[in-house]
Amino acid sequence: MIWLLIFVLAGVVLFNRYLLLEPRLPIRLPDFIRQSLQYSAPCLLTAICGPILLGDSGLNGLTSNPYTYAALLSIGCALVIKNMLLSVLVSLVGFYTLLYMMG
Repeated sequence: MIWLLIFVLAGVVLFNRYLLLEPRLPIRLPDFIRQSLQYSAPCLLTAICGPILLGDSGLNGLTSNPYTYAALLSIGCALVIKNMLLSVLVSLVGFYTLLYMMG
């Protein structure tokens, strides 16, 4: 069910970004709307990842949660590695390594 939700939300974001931000399409939006639509993916990602990171224990369980460390690793990779594909791959390897070591 979670995977279905992730793929549906990814499809919605992809459709919205393509339809509304593709310069070759005849749809023209005002600049302030185009600029605000650029924040849709990080907002959806935050809404999905927030409950996963906090879980049932709330802020008390952050230090023992491998998802917390994987999120910090992903942020660090994104800041250091400028290639998005390589950053995602390193983050995934780090995430599964953390799950194996902490789980």
